[in-house]
Amino acid sequence: MTEQLIPSRRGFPADDPIFALNAEAQARKAGGESILNATVGALLDDSGQLVVLDSVMDLWRELTALEVAPYAPIAGDPAFLSALVQRHWPSLRSAGAACATPGGSGAISLAMRNFLEAGQQVLTTAPFWGPYATMAAENGLSLATVPWPEAGQPLDAAAWAGALEALLKAQGRVLLILNDPCHNPTGRSLGDADRRALRDILHTASGLGPITMLLDFAYLDYTRDPAAVAVALADYAALGAEGRILVGASMSLSKSMTLYGARCGALAFPWSKDPALQAALTQSCRGTWSNCPKAPQALLLRLAKDGKAQERLAAEHRHWSDVLSARATALDAALAEAAMPPIHWMGGFFVCVPVPDPETTCVRLKAQGVFTVPLPEGLRVGLCGLRASEAPRFAQALRQVLSVR
Repeated sequence: MTEQLIPSRRGFPADDPIFALNAEAQARKAGGESILNATVGALLDDSGQLVVLDSVMDLWRELTALEVAPYAPIAGDPAFLSALVQRHWPSLRSAGAACATPGGSGAISLAMRNFLEAGQQVLTTAPFWGPYATMAAENGLSLATVPWPEAGQPLDAAAWAGALEALLKAQGRVLLILNDPCHNPTGRSLGDADRRALRDILHTASGLGPITMLLDFAYLDYTRDPAAVAVALADYAALGAEGRILVGASMSLSKSMTLYGARCGALAFPWSKDPALQAALTQSCRGTWSNCPKAPQALLLRLAKDGKAQERLAAEHRHWSDVLSARATALDAALAEAAMPPIHWMGGFFVCVPVPDPETTCVRLKAQGVFTVPLPEGLRVGLCGLRASEAPRFAQALRQVLSVR
């Protein structure tokens, strides 16, 4: 081992666990095995090819050299930031305090750096996207969790209120990362009553100290019910406009535009114009990645001015939402046939199938050529890469594995 590497930076896995599982699945498939790979985190069509939205790529091809090559401003093009916020809240004329980031990951990590001190805890839901823990550790933080509602069950108000109160008493402030609507990895969203309960909990807790709620909007373009997503966004806007807590959003072009490799998104606090907050965000950008790529920012600005392109993009989002919905329906039917409960997908790329021993179940499924991602709460299954025709194989393999004790 390299002696120069400090002790606290040793002992990490050679690869991200999810990427490692995907690589193993691909290697076995290349070796001739019949593999069902539900670890994938990008949208694939039924032939297994990466989905790339035509409306977006047509705009990409139109970009000029001067829309691609120059540096963008350190905090991002202000027009880009406003346009990205307006994709979510069309009535807002300003992005507020905001900065461009390398995808949603950059936004989340930067929020951790600016709203908590080293040694403190980030509050999020269980289950959660695994890299939240990695980002927290890289910022000298750890995670505390509250339960995401089970399908058909209300938000556990007592647990959420207790967690907020405990953290506020222990560290004087809270950063809550809320991946809603279209939660990863459950595929479920908070309902109207859940959001009302959360609002009341946050109102009460805000009397104990400053609270920042960061909304992670990675997947909300892919949903069974766009109207429900719009209602959720309106509710969060109302909470932000009140000003009792600081509401921000992590927004990414990765899934929404299928521009995974462009690495562009934003962290925005649309209801804050605090110059100190803006200065802190800009400072973090300069000291971490300096600035983000200009090309995807220019593309979004072209999209914002092109009504026909917006209509094409909306139609593509609707089509692929329907594909994901059909896959979820097929999985529910297959699980029911195998005498297992449904997963109740509402949006996003994933679902979480509860199992008693996820790690062991994952290993046993791999022996049958079925790859999933183990979480403490169950198995993450990527509907984004699982064909509807593969659902019976998955359910049958899972039923068989769970019957072995």
